[in-house]
Amino acid sequence: MHVGGEMDIDRAPMLRHALHAAITRPGGPEEIVIDVSDLSFCDSVGLNVLIGARRTAAEHGRRITLRGPQPQFLRLLDMTGATGLFQISGT
Repeated sequence: MHVGGEMDIDRAPMLRHALHAAITRPGGPEEIVIDVSDLSFCDSVGLNVLIGARRTAAEHGRRITLRGPQPQFLRLLDMTGATGLFQISGT
């Protein structure tokens, strides 16, 4: 799954829906990779969507990997203590 642009209160519901569908789809992959390399902004609402998706994935025996986060997004994860919640690749 690719996420780009700004992830804020206006776009978060769309991401929440897409992630929920991918995570709960029967026979879906064990790993959901979210390419965030083109994510230019993420606020607390967007971050909460990702954290909620991680929780849902764990409940379904799946995991979420964030691919290619930009330094700004890595700082958000670090400042909020969420870095350890996600597997991160391509940094």
